[in-house]
Amino acid sequence: MKGAGGAGRWIRPEIRELAAYHVAEAGRYAKLDAMENPYPWPASLPPALVRQWQERLAELELNRYPDPAAPELVRGLRRYMAIPADAAVLLGNGSDELIQLLLMGVAGEGRRVLVPSPGFSMYAMISRFVGLPCHQVPLRPTDFSLDVDAMLEVIDREQPAVVLLAYPNNPTGNLFREQDVERILDAAPGLVVIDEAYYPFARASFMDRLRRWPDLLILRTVSKLGLAGLRLGMLVGSGDWLGEIDKIRLPYNISALTQATAAFALEHPATLDEQAERIRHDRDRLYRQLAARDQLEVWPSAANFLLLRCPSGRAGSIHRSLFRSGVLVKNLHGSHPLLHDCLRVTVGTPEENARFLEALDRALGGD
Repeated sequence: MKGAGGAGRWIRPEIRELAAYHVAEAGRYAKLDAMENPYPWPASLPPALVRQWQERLAELELNRYPDPAAPELVRGLRRYMAIPADAAVLLGNGSDELIQLLLMGVAGEGRRVLVPSPGFSMYAMISRFVGLPCHQVPLRPTDFSLDVDAMLEVIDREQPAVVLLAYPNNPTGNLFREQDVERILDAAPGLVVIDEAYYPFARASFMDRLRRWPDLLILRTVSKLGLAGLRLGMLVGSGDWLGEIDKIRLPYNISALTQATAAFALEHPATLDEQAERIRHDRDRLYRQLAARDQLEVWPSAANFLLLRCPSGRAGSIHRSLFRSGVLVKNLHGSHPLLHDCLRVTVGTPEENARFLEALDRALGGD
């Protein structure tokens, strides 16, 4: 007779304790909860370019596996992202896959990951997936800046294999001071990964400093450019590092459709750049509008979202009221002590932003 089995016996306890990543169904809601570009691609392109893109896709032989090296796409990314000629590039099915690959690559007994907190939730979650302890150092509560002395103390004590820094940070939206990041780069014994997912809105990067720190990798994505549906991320840095990480990358992880579409989009970047500029402008306008509401505390952002604090004890009720009004935002209350009473709202189209503000005023008024 077969012995007792099932998930309860064989799935690792630390995995069973987790909750699956939840994505709210958008439906007819103003979807301002996931830091997406609100402008549709390719519908935002001129009709002639849409036809060219469709013709490009029609030429693909989908009975064949995609080219694992994706040379045309890599050339487009090097050009658009201003990647140094001597830097290697590794593509992933979104940034999340690349984070998982590099943590899998360094996982082992006695290894550690270090992140500031609050930060991108997937850093700690993926660390847990691969069995790596993750040390989280709180940011300074007033402005969410790095507590560099505390970070350096943990680096000295724990000797982390990987330090992960989002630049700008998610969910707070701020850019850490360059000199603070550089102090961490100088002190870290292992790999430092700077996640520049929101570069289109921050226009600040460590890409030009890769030669100075051989153990620095830059993480980028095309998701925030308006191509989130393609699931395309990239690691940039030393070939010594990326060559090793590439060994555990599953073959053909970037589909032929993704390769062709991303390469085409990067050949015609004007629409992507114009949308990023529009979002930056609307972000600053939305910040001023939120800051004018006395009941709220809102922080400046270098990303495409804003973090705001609701009146004490009301984040949940305001979040529910917004949902009833057809607006999805992220409720961060309870996720971290520094985020009590906080919501995060993605910058949408002007119409979506106006809809959010109207619903927010109703919620603040107790409607």
